[in-house]
Formats: sequence, C-alpha cells, structure tokens
Amino acid sequence: MTLPADSHVHSEWSWDTGGPRSHAVGRMRATCARAVRIGLPALFFTEHLDIPRSWRAEPDDLMPHQRHLVDDAGLVDIEPLDTAGYLDAVDRMRHEFPGLRIGTGVEFGQPHLNDARAARVIDLDLVDRVLGSLHTVDLGGGHAEPSRLFQEHDPAVVMHRYLEEVPVMVRGADTFEVFTHIDYAVRSWPAEAHGPFDPLAFEEPFRVAMRSIAAGGRALEMNTRRLWPWIPQWWAEEGGRTVSIGSDAHTPDALAANFPEAAAMLEYLGFRPGRAPEDLWVRA
Repeated sequence: MTLPADSHVHSEWSWDTGGPRSHAVGRMRATCARAVRIGLPALFFTEHLDIPRSWRAEPDDLMPHQRHLVDDAGLVDIEPLDTAGYLDAVDRMRHEFPGLRIGTGVEFGQPHLNDARAARVIDLDLVDRVLGSLHTVDLGGGHAEPSRLFQEHDPAVVMHRYLEEVPVMVRGADTFEVFTHIDYAVRSWPAEAHGPFDPLAFEEPFRVAMRSIAAGGRALEMNTRRLWPWIPQWWAEEGGRTVSIGSDAHTPDALAANFPEAAAMLEYLGFRPGRAPEDLWVRA
C-alpha cells in the first residue's frame, strides 16, 4: 500500500525535544532520511506552538532534559518557536530531499486561549497545516497537564473536565483545521491506582466532544501512538467526515508508526484517502 502522509511530526524545532541548540539537533534531517528509506511520500513538521509560562508543573512531571524549564513560580518557561529558523530549516530539507513532500505546520496548544499571543510568534498563514491541541485545563490553581491533574484530583473529574473543554476550544478558535490526539488525557491515566482506562465509562463525553469537532468543520486526528478502534468508530458515528493521520513522532524512529494498521482501520469505517498523500482522508 502507499503510505499516507504523516501529518504530525516534531523535530529539534519543538521545545519538548530540547530545542534547536540541544542534543536534538539534526532530527529534522534524520526524519526526512528515514521517510525516504521507508517509502513515506510526505510529512508535515508540526512544531509546538506553545506560550511560555502559561501552565504549571512540577519538575518530575517533565522528562529529565525538560525539568530545568520549571521556574521558581512553578510555571513552564519555554523558548518560543523560532519561526524564521524553523522555516529556513524546512526550506533546506526540501532542497536536500526533493522527492519527499515536506509540509510546514504547527501544533498549536490551547488556541482558544492563546491566539493573540501566538500571533506575535508566527503568522499562521505562512504554514501548510495547523493542528489544534488541548494539552492543559484548569481545575483550580491554574492550567496544568492531565498528568499533573491526575495527581491532584479524582481521575474521572479530570477526564470529564478535559472533554468538556473540547467544545469550548472548537467554538473559541478558528485558526486550526485538525483536532489532535483527543485521547491526550488517556495517555497519563493512573492505571496503577485506578485500573486500566475504560473508554465506555466516558463514552458520552467523548461523543459530545467529537460532535462539536464535526459540527465545527474540523478534522479529527488518528494519532497512531496508540490505536484505539473506538475513536474512529465513534467519530464516524457522530458525523465526522475528515481525518488526518499522524504519528506524533518526536524521534525519527517513531515516524509513521502503526500507519498500515491505522489505514486499514479507517478504510473499514468508510474513510478514503485523497488524490495526494498529504490530503485529509474523507468519509463519503
């Protein structure tokens, strides 16, 4: 089969990899080289567009190479996206890998809260794809990631609050076309203390969130880091018509992970690829 484009890829230009002056230098080139080796026709480098000091964390919530980013106030103080450096790097890769279609993009965190501040970092009209991500919510005490909130609140409360914020984000921002990893909070579900995550316990909130995304004319990402069959099934049943496929790779080896399985799952549910590999998949 012809692999679809990987629509969600990070390189050294995303702060959480370490940034362009860290050990992550060279990941963009290495990712492009891997794409050529595995026969991936296209990809989008969707680097993180997050606002410094807009969420709180404890150092242990972060990976070792990120822990120094938590400041004395307990806020995550990141370097903003270097737009000029990132776009210049993509241009170099396009010349170095002419047979690979390389799209630009950002993964915009909490766009309904951060539109004005993000506009000072990048003109979103300059990039090919804008993903919208819900990474943090506020349960009192300031915005925080689910991994932190699960340590402070009942996990069911965190899940419901996270999913309730999805329609708010869709109504509050028209700058993104794809809603990414709707299962983001599930990634840090405290299974050791509360048992495996049961999607049926949150089926209706997930469906309400998906209906809002569909009604807002957005695509839903099939994030292949974890293949949950209930996500595309419920998306189709709630009127979702378009899907992007993204690995959320932060290292070259994770590029296009589980893509054949994800494509088979989507085709079973009636989604079909577009004319070009980078097109969104559509359900008739």
